[in-house]
Amino acid sequence: MALSNNVIAAISFAAMLLSIPIIGAGIWLAKEPDNSCVKILQWPVIILGMLILKVALAGFVGAFWRIPWLLMIYLIGMLILIILLACLTIFIYMVTVRGSGHLAPSRAYLEYRLDDFSVWLRRRVQSSYKWDRIRSCLRSSNTCAELNQSYHMAQDFFNAHISPLQSGCCKPPTECGYTFVNPTNWIGPINIAADMDCLKWNNDPNQLCYSCDSCKAGLLANLKREWRRADIILLVTLVALICVYSIGCCAFRNAKTEDLFRRYKQGYT
Repeated sequence: MALSNNVIAAISFAAMLLSIPIIGAGIWLAKEPDNSCVKILQWPVIILGMLILKVALAGFVGAFWRIPWLLMIYLIGMLILIILLACLTIFIYMVTVRGSGHLAPSRAYLEYRLDDFSVWLRRRVQSSYKWDRIRSCLRSSNTCAELNQSYHMAQDFFNAHISPLQSGCCKPPTECGYTFVNPTNWIGPINIAADMDCLKWNNDPNQLCYSCDSCKAGLLANLKREWRRADIILLVTLVALICVYSIGCCAFRNAKTEDLFRRYKQGYT
């Protein structure tokens, strides 16, 4: 019985350690400028990681001090949390499976279209109420301002691998035919009817293309890239948690068997 309890305690401690990358992934998402403006995924990830930490701690205490009801909370609670983590991992994959950039003529960077992304993601930015809040947040960042500090010549900018957010929000679409002055200042559009975003472009640093569909698409492309990275962390942690939980269940079953056998030998059955 003591050996099995020690195994469960060790397994619970391992589960506590596995909650750290989940919490870390949520904190990393919260610190990214685009995710901090949208505020969709980071808190569910952080909360789920904290719950896994607390349940694993309950299992560790229950095994170390031999408190059966805490062990039951650990086994039931961890099963529920593993299922929730699996659902979250699958959900992130499903909503980010669509959406990729398009090559623009004589440009190293990609451009993005809103219709390429999943319906669920598009709904997060299509509402004017939601987008007004997101747009104000994006304006307060230095996402576009840092382009002016990095690129002074047109060809240098055209050969740059800028982020999807910068591609969509900080410049007009290439097909509009604007002439480069600096990364956030463009003049003389040739084909202003090519896209509705051509009419929305404004050289005012507080406006730029923040009202454009290309900006929404660039934001979603940024989110997709970051969510996919977080999803890999969640997937690896999920597999490890399943292995740890399975070993814990076997140890708990062995502990119960040993306890019944001990009682049988003592004549209690």
